[in-house]
Amino acid sequence: MKKEGVQPDITTYRSLLEACAHQMLNDEARAVFEDMLAMGIQPDRQTFHSLLKSSAPVEQTELHRVLKLMEEWNIQPNEITYEIIITRFTQVRRLELALQYLAQLGRAGLSPTLNTASAVISAAADMGFPRLALDLALAFEETSIRRLDGEVWVDVLISCAEALYADGTVSAWRKVVDELHILPDEGCCIQVLHTAARYGLSDLALGVIEVLKKIEVAWSEHHLAPVIEASCQRNELKDAMIMLEFMRKNDIAPTLETATPILQLISKDTEAVDNAWGTLEIIHEEGHTVDVVALNVVIQAAIALHDLQRAVGTYKAGSKFGVQPNVDTFNLLLLGCIEARHRELGDRLLSDMKEAGIKPDATTYERMVRLCLTQSMYEDAFFYLEEMKSLNMVPPLVVYEALVRKLFSVGDVRYKLALEELKECGYDVPKRLKTYIDSGGAHDNPTPKLEQVVL
Repeated sequence: MKKEGVQPDITTYRSLLEACAHQMLNDEARAVFEDMLAMGIQPDRQTFHSLLKSSAPVEQTELHRVLKLMEEWNIQPNEITYEIIITRFTQVRRLELALQYLAQLGRAGLSPTLNTASAVISAAADMGFPRLALDLALAFEETSIRRLDGEVWVDVLISCAEALYADGTVSAWRKVVDELHILPDEGCCIQVLHTAARYGLSDLALGVIEVLKKIEVAWSEHHLAPVIEASCQRNELKDAMIMLEFMRKNDIAPTLETATPILQLISKDTEAVDNAWGTLEIIHEEGHTVDVVALNVVIQAAIALHDLQRAVGTYKAGSKFGVQPNVDTFNLLLLGCIEARHRELGDRLLSDMKEAGIKPDATTYERMVRLCLTQSMYEDAFFYLEEMKSLNMVPPLVVYEALVRKLFSVGDVRYKLALEELKECGYDVPKRLKTYIDSGGAHDNPTPKLEQVVL
């Protein structure tokens, strides 16, 4: 241009600076700026904005140099100036610096642009500062007629849920789902369910379940289990037990693990177990189906409290609700028989099991072996062990450990055969068992107590 005698003007230099800024060519941008000054063209605010954009986001020296130049030319930073500075800091996760300039912006009597607020809030959420992100979002919308994009609020919701920040999760969920009518994805919903379960937010949990239905996610056990946990956190035992029936009706098979929060709630003492039984009666009277898992968890609670009589009574009274016991029912009762050393009751339960057409599983055989080993006459333990193996079931380590301990304690040399079989099954001899044998039975560190196993 100069060779042709055409003098560049401010528009020419703006275009050159914008091109340098787009490619982040800071040295070239500075050369263009110096040439501009040499041509006697006075820079404006847009000129300095391009200089700011041309530098690397982490380069603070250049940032301060440009701001000093603006001051020398008596050009005050405006909202866009701060937007450029702050958004570039958030891009490289320099949140503290971004917040410093955000505060400086306020002291200058300026309001952040929508892009500025969105960038800082999303950065705070992404970096694991949910309270800060939520406070910034609420403060922005309280002082501005503009509203944050839904994506920003979803970022806040995810951050709050991942951090198990209950109040923030509830607030952000209301904003996203109830006000903005945005349906979060399944991953976000699961995170919210975890928070709801932890803090007993049963209404929130049910709301999440409805959203999962709207986005056509097939319900699974891991979706509905948090609803049960949330209900139990609020001592809403009836709702938790009804949820087991709801799961069954939706082709989701609840398990004892699903009902663990119920167990923790009702296994505090026998009064809690009796109250749980009363809850089953109320559920039945109101026309609901009493799920077998609900019955089993009451039995499990009685076993955990070492109250075999109450557990058996619950089992026998289950027919009152039309509940058909399953294999878990009998396995729980057999666990109680082991602690009580009640072989006769164990045999009766096994007979009941066969009459009901319920096929014993590996746990049933394991507990029958251990029950036989509680007696002075323990030969039947070998019968159940062999029957277990004939069904192609691999006996668990606990069976062999109990067998070896029993045989060694009474001087039965077959404990050596049991040890060999334990190794043939691929198990290593537990250190506690080896210590027991090496010490001649003097040093005993047995397997976990019954209540630990149950709970």
